[in-house]
Amino acid sequence: MSATSREKGGPIVLIRAVVAIIVVAVGTWALFHVNPASAYPWIKALHVIAVISWMAGMLYLPRLFVYHSEAAIGSDKSETFKVMERRLLRFIINPAMVVSWIAGLWMAWEIFGFKGGWLHAKLLLVVLMSGLHGYLSKNMRLFAEDRNTKPARHWRIVNEIPTVLMILIVILVIVKPF
Repeated sequence: MSATSREKGGPIVLIRAVVAIIVVAVGTWALFHVNPASAYPWIKALHVIAVISWMAGMLYLPRLFVYHSEAAIGSDKSETFKVMERRLLRFIINPAMVVSWIAGLWMAWEIFGFKGGWLHAKLLLVVLMSGLHGYLSKNMRLFAEDRNTKPARHWRIVNEIPTVLMILIVILVIVKPF
């Protein structure tokens, strides 16, 4: 079985998906059954690391789309971008988003009790970032199928959205204006 056929379906993909679900479930369960006072610095560090990784991917993927949209369909360059985009999403962006959400929700619940206007505003912005993540994931699939219809200019504009969201989120977390 070739690498391409394994990635499109089959038992290996199913096994990886099941393992990923089990790891997330066990990790989530474990986080909510630890002593919040002793776990907080570690979970906050994990959250920051995951957010940095998520943001790096969210800033890089649209930039890849800029270059990919300018590459000829079927060219070696286009095929290379497909591999880069798929790996970036699968191995960096998706896991980083999941860890960011799990650790962030743990802190919101255990440390902040889901209280504070700043926290609600931050969560709204993180939901918007997650929506952008979904939009980029969908478009990665369209690029993989050679069905992108958006010009490079569109992707240059989209590339700025995570930056704006990140700035607003960081201000809310650090300044806690309300």
